[in-house]
Amino acid sequence: MNFLIGLLGGFFGGLVGLGGGVVMIPLMISLRKLSQHKAHGTSLVAVVFTGLAGAAAYLLHHAVDWKASGLLALSATYTARFGARYAHSLPEQKLKKAFGAFLIFVSVLIIVKAYLPEESYTLSAVMKTAVLLLTGAGTGFLSGMMGVGGGTIMIPAMVLFAAMGQHTAQGSSLLAMVPVGVAGSVTHYKLGNVRKDMLPGLVAGAVAGSYLGGTAANFLPELYLKYTFAVILTWLGSRYLGLKLF
Repeated sequence: MNFLIGLLGGFFGGLVGLGGGVVMIPLMISLRKLSQHKAHGTSLVAVVFTGLAGAAAYLLHHAVDWKASGLLALSATYTARFGARYAHSLPEQKLKKAFGAFLIFVSVLIIVKAYLPEESYTLSAVMKTAVLLLTGAGTGFLSGMMGVGGGTIMIPAMVLFAAMGQHTAQGSSLLAMVPVGVAGSVTHYKLGNVRKDMLPGLVAGAVAGSYLGGTAANFLPELYLKYTFAVILTWLGSRYLGLKLF
């Protein structure tokens, strides 16, 4: 069961550039009956390995921007521990609803991007660096708080403000979430939010699934990836909010 949860989370995460936490967390809660907090902490450990395997698949297709990944990770690694501690202090329902609303907002942002002129988001090198560092700071906090890789923030920022294609943004996101996941996982472990007995199967499934998903993504059209990404986020967001949109 743990392997299957990791496999599904890793595949869909690798396909759209996420760590897979938004898939693994609901599955761990429904199938393994974990609490919200323990699901978040356990998921984040698996996200580290999902990021490694997924990034490797994108690297083979030269779809990773090392500089962008480094800038994102630089600030995100610092804030991830604070997000983990904040999550530990919050009721489960507040975590679910806030993240659900955020997922839907990002899905709208991705769709709107396809119809906006590219020059509206042309930034200087200095501004791009600032945007990536600020994005990393927000990503790290969300990653630690929600037990996810943070691709929901990193990918739109790279596509919208760094003039980066969807495939490269997804590969760069996966690479950046590795050190971020480590920082958040360590804090969650110290807080007692990691189920160690689940990790071997979960990690093995996540690695296999992420590599398969990342490989499949490089053979799909960029526009198709954007819409797939948006639909998945909208569906997941509605579930977190207790809605059934479709």
